[in-house]
Amino acid sequence: MTQRGSALNFRDFVTELLATGDAVDIRVPVSPTLEVGAVTRRVYDTRSPAPLFGDLTEGAPGFRILGAPAGLSGVPGEPYGRLAAHFGLPRDTTPRDLLEKLVSAMKARPVPPRIVPTGPCKENVLTGDDVDLTRFPVPLLHEQDGGRYFGTYGFHVVRTPDGRWTSWSVSRTMLHGRDTLVGPAMPQQHLGMIHRMWADRGERTPWAMVLGAPPAALAAAGMPLPAEVDESGYVGALTGSPVDVVRTETNGLYVPANSEIVLEGYISPDETAPEGPMGEYHGYAFAESKPQPVFHVEAVTHRDRAVLPVCVAGLPPEENHTIWGTMISATGLDLLRSSGLPVSFAWCSYEAATCWMVVAVDIRRLARTRMTERELADAVAEVLFGSHTGWLVPKVLLVADDIDITDIDQVVWAMATRSHPATGHHVYPDAPGIPMVPYLTEEEVRAGRGGKCVVSCLLPEQFDGVTRGVTASFDNSFPGDVRRHVTAHWADYGFPAADRRGHRP
Repeated sequence: MTQRGSALNFRDFVTELLATGDAVDIRVPVSPTLEVGAVTRRVYDTRSPAPLFGDLTEGAPGFRILGAPAGLSGVPGEPYGRLAAHFGLPRDTTPRDLLEKLVSAMKARPVPPRIVPTGPCKENVLTGDDVDLTRFPVPLLHEQDGGRYFGTYGFHVVRTPDGRWTSWSVSRTMLHGRDTLVGPAMPQQHLGMIHRMWADRGERTPWAMVLGAPPAALAAAGMPLPAEVDESGYVGALTGSPVDVVRTETNGLYVPANSEIVLEGYISPDETAPEGPMGEYHGYAFAESKPQPVFHVEAVTHRDRAVLPVCVAGLPPEENHTIWGTMISATGLDLLRSSGLPVSFAWCSYEAATCWMVVAVDIRRLARTRMTERELADAVAEVLFGSHTGWLVPKVLLVADDIDITDIDQVVWAMATRSHPATGHHVYPDAPGIPMVPYLTEEEVRAGRGGKCVVSCLLPEQFDGVTRGVTASFDNSFPGDVRRHVTAHWADYGFPAADRRGHRP
């Protein structure tokens, strides 16, 4: 029996978005060459419903594309609705509730996947000469891109040579030929680690790529879990149900049975080809391509009327920030809490393009530690920058827990009014980091180190557990009865209706 629900079945996820008005079924002809990308980018900018393109002018008939699968929603009161649907949570789920759910699943016993004999991903099976990736409506997403990107919202499946660890790992792939793709496999990422194990033996890496995966599985594949932790077990713990998986046709790997599209084959141990450029998660497109590993496709399986999800990377917020940033936030929060530091919450602001993590500090607990600002910054840097999570995020902002760190307006206010320019910035030039951050020097990129800092937005007295001033705001400057009266009569004053945070829809 096919697993149901938006967390474990991508087709159900799409159906739910359509039913709630958070996706639109586009029936007019649309070109995968730039038009799909342009529509999707404008969807991000306007918080419009996710576009489901059903009449594509390129590729074989019947294939569809879903853009902005985790874009922020414009549905009143449900800005994180599309993100919540990835985990089967209510559409009005808050960032705090979502992160607590993700962290609790990290502490739970893993639930291994369940092997089933077949599934929807086997409705169509193509092998040998029938493999032709150009049958799919592979989009050109940005004018500056070096090619068409097949995998922008999917994950790789690879397994260590001894079979002890199967990794689900997010990384993009560009169409290279009729049966080949090319894309990065950075050595610090789990995909690159396992590829190196096989390459050191002079062997091909058995590989699959899953597109239109169960949404909770895609999110977990982008989560910086520790090495040798199977993401499939985490997804089972998160959703309360084992993920149904089926054996691939060619190489003995197991992939989610409900997937829309599965590519199977191998990664060459030594063959590379130019990949890129591409619009990136940090919001820039640079004019260089780089040699990257070649992925050979020996079989393709897919559902009838398969849906290819796409992320059009660039200025935030898009999926690199909403999904990847959220999963990084969860692992960062768990690391900081587990270390015993006085941390109440952590959040990668979507607007910061996954280039900073904001950490809320419980100032009452901080006072009991007797730590200085430098000692706190060093302790946070040691925990985060020494982890895979911290490798991904170059900057950390420390703020008191009177700030709602999921509200970028409050974060900016705290940074502007509480961070001292002479004493509040602590730099860690030897800390390792992802080499894709735009401001890094060529030397830092080559070394894989540098560009890391902790910025304190804590006022001096907050290290003693107090804050001198009272925030002058609607919530803090008026008695409760006055606030309730004003809120209840807001429309009577002639103002448009506002959501519960006071924002106009």
